[in-house]
Amino acid sequence: MTIETSGSNAATEQAQEVVLFEVHKKIQVRAVSGIFANWRWTLVWFTQLLFYGLPWLNWNGRQSVLFDLVERKFYIFGLIFWPQDVFFLAVLLIISAYALFLFTAVGGRLWCGYACPQTVYTEIFLWIEQKIEGDRNARVKLDAAPMSARKALLRGSRYAAWVAVALWTGFTFVGFFTPIKTLSSELFTLSFGPWETFWVLFYGAFTYAFAGHLREQVCKYMCPYARFQGVMFDPDTLVITYDEERGEPRGTRRKGSDYRTQGKGDCVDCGICVQVCPTGIDIRQGLQYECIGCAACIDACDQVMEKMDYPKGLIRYSTENAIAQHWGWKDIAGHIIRPRVVIYSAILVAITAAWLWGLATKPVLRVDVIRDRATLAREVEGGLIENLYRLQVMNVSEKSQNYVMSVTGLDKIEIAGDSGIEVAAASNKSILVQVRVPPESGKKGSNVIYFDVKSRNDEKVAVHEKATFLMPQ
Repeated sequence: MTIETSGSNAATEQAQEVVLFEVHKKIQVRAVSGIFANWRWTLVWFTQLLFYGLPWLNWNGRQSVLFDLVERKFYIFGLIFWPQDVFFLAVLLIISAYALFLFTAVGGRLWCGYACPQTVYTEIFLWIEQKIEGDRNARVKLDAAPMSARKALLRGSRYAAWVAVALWTGFTFVGFFTPIKTLSSELFTLSFGPWETFWVLFYGAFTYAFAGHLREQVCKYMCPYARFQGVMFDPDTLVITYDEERGEPRGTRRKGSDYRTQGKGDCVDCGICVQVCPTGIDIRQGLQYECIGCAACIDACDQVMEKMDYPKGLIRYSTENAIAQHWGWKDIAGHIIRPRVVIYSAILVAITAAWLWGLATKPVLRVDVIRDRATLAREVEGGLIENLYRLQVMNVSEKSQNYVMSVTGLDKIEIAGDSGIEVAAASNKSILVQVRVPPESGKKGSNVIYFDVKSRNDEKVAVHEKATFLMPQ
């Protein structure tokens, strides 16, 4: 944007350029160690072992977790979900939402700081960058240095490692939807289908871009959670806090000096808390929406306090009320139970219990009965009246089942032909069933009948389905 100004006594006009948007500056994060860093890496290992390992586990002769879109069946260990089970997915999403509300109300952005995929993969990519290019100071110098053979080699090695991790991540992601062993054989023979190729490259490209280059920009500008987290916080929510009363006024000093007589607080103004922050904020300016709650600044500050022989906790997990009223952990814990937390917890427990009960009682046999509309009631040999029905029998269990069919509701009603049906494990079968009755058994028009399908192996596995039988007018 250009603004032109002119002086009353000046014959020439001057143009001044005003920048309306902040220029993005690359954040080089300093490595940090400590209890919270250990927790983050524990979650990195846990989540990635699950993600990369689950597709390779077998369960009852098949992949343990497989979302088979072609067959329209989801396998999760011993559970099989069909399109009719979409209700369970909807309830699971509701449970996840309430869990997020509850955890945020109690402990702030714990998900963002420790388990969010953006955080996890940024940690992995940053670790690769540190191993190849060195610590923060070395990377800053490398950024400022002109291009050389060494710089090109280091950058190329870093990008190549990132690409390898991103592509393996994309491959694993697709392996949840296409059997990963089939996918592996296609990889070695370079026979990927267009669908698999697209999604491996698509998911890999997003992993590379988000974790390698965008990083904090995803958290600050693209993630909606950062924007609405404020409405879920309250003065008793645990967040990363800087004890301003103890730390200010900040300033440098020598170790062992009587800084109190100099009018200084405990903060030595080293700036390490800013250098370790993955989003580049200064926590000493108060809680900001960019803070993802990773606690890297706590680990860094505690190390500085330990070297200076000062008490730890200048930056710590605390609450707004605790800082203002100088509460200890006992008082903070006592304020965890509050109306918002109780309501979220009660709803979460109720929905989760209902969801688990639904899973535990989910039927292993489903039968859909559809009367053949192309063929109305007709008279067959012996003067019997016949209706045709198409039965869709779904065996939801992991074992092949042999079922027997019967029909009731009218006098002397029977199934013509074989009444048995065998259905393979986790599959369905459609059969045409002929049902016949004497003409005097029912009234003209529609009559209610019932189909019973039972397992020969387990009498408890049975379905009772209502249908209608048409008698000619």
